[in-house]
Amino acid sequence: MPTSIDASQHERFARLALDCVHREYPNHILHLLESDADVGPPRRLTPAFFGCFDWHSAVHGHWTLVRLARLFPETPWADEARATLDRSLTPENLRGEVKYISRRPGFEMPYGMAWLLQLAGELREWDDVQAGRWSRALEPLERLAVECFQRWLPGLSYPIRSGVHSQSAFSMGLAWDYAHVADDRELARLIESQGRSFHLEDRDGPLHLEPSGYDFLSPCLGEADLLRRFLPADEFANWLTLFLPGLPGDGSTHWLRPVEPSDRADGRLAHLDGLNLSRAWMLEAVASGLPQGDSRTETCLQTASAHAAVGLAAVTGEHYAGGHWLGTFAVYLTTRRNVSGKSA
Repeated sequence: MPTSIDASQHERFARLALDCVHREYPNHILHLLESDADVGPPRRLTPAFFGCFDWHSAVHGHWTLVRLARLFPETPWADEARATLDRSLTPENLRGEVKYISRRPGFEMPYGMAWLLQLAGELREWDDVQAGRWSRALEPLERLAVECFQRWLPGLSYPIRSGVHSQSAFSMGLAWDYAHVADDRELARLIESQGRSFHLEDRDGPLHLEPSGYDFLSPCLGEADLLRRFLPADEFANWLTLFLPGLPGDGSTHWLRPVEPSDRADGRLAHLDGLNLSRAWMLEAVASGLPQGDSRTETCLQTASAHAAVGLAAVTGEHYAGGHWLGTFAVYLTTRRNVSGKSA
């Protein structure tokens, strides 16, 4: 069954985002300095998305607040989420973002820009006056993010098969979902074309070599999660047989077990908590892409449930190393079906 979420978890994850989207320090800035004018505090360089330790986490922290306020408008913290979003998503702040990013065409590609598109798509889908105002203010940065993908994807000769931010499959999937919300057929066609070119002939995915020590995404499952978005169910099932021949059809979970970080205070080691969460949603998504009656569906769902239980229990905020971003992964896992009735 799809992972669900109760009211106390709603507030817990919302609080993690509320506590960090305007928390400026500590902050990890990664950009090219071309002059003294490029030196400044985060709030000046990127005035909308300066918190949460780094830019991409600030972006998806705002997505978290939009998603939860949209789904649960009557909760006690929804008004606080709206006030926080209203402080960030102003035309002036977002013009500052465009000014900064337009001079850095590779900035936060692909991961941060994919989450920016998720934020834009979430606002587009929310029938709300405030959300409409935020969406209009975000449009110039949204267009810039689309342009970044349109430049970046044709330039890739090969996919990026990493388990961290640079992974191409995960970000292509987020951008694909945005393209369908925004009815951007050109972007959707580009992603499907590149996705097929990158992965359709892949065989014997090396899932046994995962994870690497700092992974928060699975390269193999991320690839399957991308292809299930546009392959017909029968074609996807046949591809999956060739790509993950070891995926059993008996409902067992021994073939892929949850992982445990050795030190959650270390930001890179804490990535493994995110891996449990992303594996869970990717496995659910793979199950949704299989034809009715496929015996691997139950295996994927049972294995997803095992990963979700371990992953969600680790989203505590005890350490800022994970607290500044894991709430987003938890919300993405637990609310995806609540929005559209099916996996995003």
